[in-house]
Amino acid sequence: MTSGLIGILIVTIHVLGVLSAVMALMSSRTSQGAVAWIVTLLTFPYLAVPIYWIFGRPRFYGYTSARGERDTVLRQVLLRFRPRLEPFFSRPSFDTTRIQAVERLAMMPMSTGNRAELLIDGEETFQSLLEGIDAAREYILVQFFIFRADEIGTLFKQHLMRRAEQGIRVCLLYDEIGSRSLPNDYLHELSQAGIEVTAFNSSRGWRHRFQINFRNHRKIVVVDGREGWTGGFNVADEYLGRVARYGPWRDTHLKLTGPSVMGLQEAFWEDWYWATEEILSLNWEPSITCDECQHVVIVPSGPADNCETASLLIQHVIHGAHERLWVTSPYFVPDQGVQDALKLAALRGVDVRVMIPERPDHLLVFLSAFSFLPEMIRHGVRIFRYQPGFLHQKVVLVDDETALVGSVNLDNRSFRLNFEITAYVPDATFAGQVEGMLRRDFAACREVSLDELNNRPIWRKLVSRAAYLLAPIQ
Repeated sequence: MTSGLIGILIVTIHVLGVLSAVMALMSSRTSQGAVAWIVTLLTFPYLAVPIYWIFGRPRFYGYTSARGERDTVLRQVLLRFRPRLEPFFSRPSFDTTRIQAVERLAMMPMSTGNRAELLIDGEETFQSLLEGIDAAREYILVQFFIFRADEIGTLFKQHLMRRAEQGIRVCLLYDEIGSRSLPNDYLHELSQAGIEVTAFNSSRGWRHRFQINFRNHRKIVVVDGREGWTGGFNVADEYLGRVARYGPWRDTHLKLTGPSVMGLQEAFWEDWYWATEEILSLNWEPSITCDECQHVVIVPSGPADNCETASLLIQHVIHGAHERLWVTSPYFVPDQGVQDALKLAALRGVDVRVMIPERPDHLLVFLSAFSFLPEMIRHGVRIFRYQPGFLHQKVVLVDDETALVGSVNLDNRSFRLNFEITAYVPDATFAGQVEGMLRRDFAACREVSLDELNNRPIWRKLVSRAAYLLAPIQ
């Protein structure tokens, strides 16, 4: 390469560094993040420019949302069906202002006439899922972050293939990063059986090829628009406790029937459109389970939203707690806003408990938590570590009246980088079921003391602090 070409290359890289620094200035979520990116991009552009374009992009571009975008093809279709749900739009009598905020975050109304069934651990969850698949009459929508070609993955595939061969339309959507170990033979068998299968394709199209740091972390199954499932489970053997290094797997899922299933279906419908540019023809007539039962609102969230929906939802429910706030999350590295909200809740006398795993499966996330846990404990937040095996459930209990079950972890990735989904259920009966479940889980935990954290060796404190610096991309 001649010296002239080398000079042009050097100038080009520095120009890209300046342009990227301007983008960071205009789009970074925090002033600290903007300063860090600007200094790095201007000082070390050769390394920083490619890192910024992969990890520094604040938004997922190109995604068309029927809920938020105006004058789109998806929205025009949705406007024809939403009126059919209006007779079932309803709020419970207590604290309608709080629920209004949730509806606005979701850009979906709360509905009544639903039944929410708590599914605890793998055997119960997969039995419910497979029974639902086997009972389908028109179509099955399936979306998971992780699919594996292991024992449960093979069983899942067999059930889906059998239904497709019987004339049921099956659409399967997976995340190409979360399911990166899925072999081509597995996908080919699905396609050969007539199943429409596609990756989410975060980086689809040349304009979006740097969006590989974003993930679709949603877990959704919808059958005929009448039954739906969401929660923490993926399709892999470890979720049934069959992988020794994780031990017994503790997770929670949710089965929904009633108008709220339309919310799960709509989220899948939007994701499918991004991945395939196909508008699915689905059943949009709500199925009524009972006259009253639970109120539910489905809250999709993701990096294509106009606001940080997941983080704001969590902060909102924390600020609304009066007596109790119990949280479980396998990955607990919340942003400063959520940390402060938890501390404030504890200071005003709320029983704030956070349950996290004893065994890590992501070392950086595990180490990061130790950097801020001492301060949280000093403010009255109680931290518990689950002992029997790996804790993966994502559940929030607020007082005696509201519970949230979904795919959102309390970390930066779920708040800003992942497409997620949460079921918000303001119902005392359901909340009582969640309370009973969590009481059993807390009985299997040990509480973390301030002395335990303060007495760690200095090198462990330094490692934890260094890991916490990487929280935005973990």
